[in-house]
Amino acid sequence: MPTVTAYATPAAKAPFEKTTIERREVGPRDVRIEIKYAGICHSDIHTGRDEWGAAAYPLVPGHEIAGIVAEVGAEVTTHAVGDRVGVGCLVNSCRQCEHCRRGLEQYCLGRSVGTYNDVDVDGTQTAGGYSKEIVVDEHFVLRIPAGLELDVAAPLLCAGITMFSPLNHWSCGPGKKVAIVGLGGLGHVGVKIAAAMGAEVSVLSQSLSKQDDGLAFGATSYYATSDPETLKSLRGTFDLIINTVSAPLPMTKFLALLALDGTLVNVGAPPEPQEISVGVLMGNRRSWAGSGIGGIPETQQMLDFCAEHGIGATIETISGEQIDEAWDRVVGSDVRYRFVIDTATF
Repeated sequence: MPTVTAYATPAAKAPFEKTTIERREVGPRDVRIEIKYAGICHSDIHTGRDEWGAAAYPLVPGHEIAGIVAEVGAEVTTHAVGDRVGVGCLVNSCRQCEHCRRGLEQYCLGRSVGTYNDVDVDGTQTAGGYSKEIVVDEHFVLRIPAGLELDVAAPLLCAGITMFSPLNHWSCGPGKKVAIVGLGGLGHVGVKIAAAMGAEVSVLSQSLSKQDDGLAFGATSYYATSDPETLKSLRGTFDLIINTVSAPLPMTKFLALLALDGTLVNVGAPPEPQEISVGVLMGNRRSWAGSGIGGIPETQQMLDFCAEHGIGATIETISGEQIDEAWDRVVGSDVRYRFVIDTATF
């Protein structure tokens, strides 16, 4: 099998090493992609440091991939050599169950296959975007529209769709008051998307340190949740709240911010169980929900929407040798707002 250059971590909390990995030969329906940029998602760090368990080493993370088609299989009809494309969190699913047939591959009733740290249907270990190339079934390859630069598009393949999917599903748009909890890698893209959808967008953050950025991204209001009086003053305000924070929050207090029939959606996943007072749901007929990534059709819809509205991630570009430093900075909330690896540095 062909070998390509990659950066892998050999063990939990071990430094990254420049290495080579094997990619499968291009099959009839496969697309070989020359990766140009790979975003760093906090999920990469949780997995790479074995904080979620079941990590297989050596591990090549990365599910925010943007690049150029280098080769296509004989039966490929959706992409051609030279196309600008992306790959997100999934590289396979059963494609036969009810959910897959509806374009909800992320909720596959059989088994969806992650872009890295997973086992594909052929029994091989998947390896992600911290590499020079990847081979993916055409069904899971997305078209990156003209006008959307590859570097700022890469984080949209996870952060973008993670925010777009709940905003889309819960009908974000004109006349809706939407709050984004946390202005990080997910939240900053969510603010841009929600504002472009026509909603009145507020940011709920621990402090006002990123207020200028939040307003520049399209928010009309910015609140510091560390002030208890702020939460009290916002009770019953929002139609939709998207919580991007993966640390425990006082959920009863945040649910109380919802207006009648409002919904709070978690896209951040705290490791600890969260407790609420059921009474806060009964008041104002509130809902508490969760959302994963989007399926392939919705991810393409998101990319098209972002291209139409000039939305890309706000990024800091790094080299392969800076991955360890970048991971530490992500954990320390020292990035505005997404690290993207330039594979030309490999």
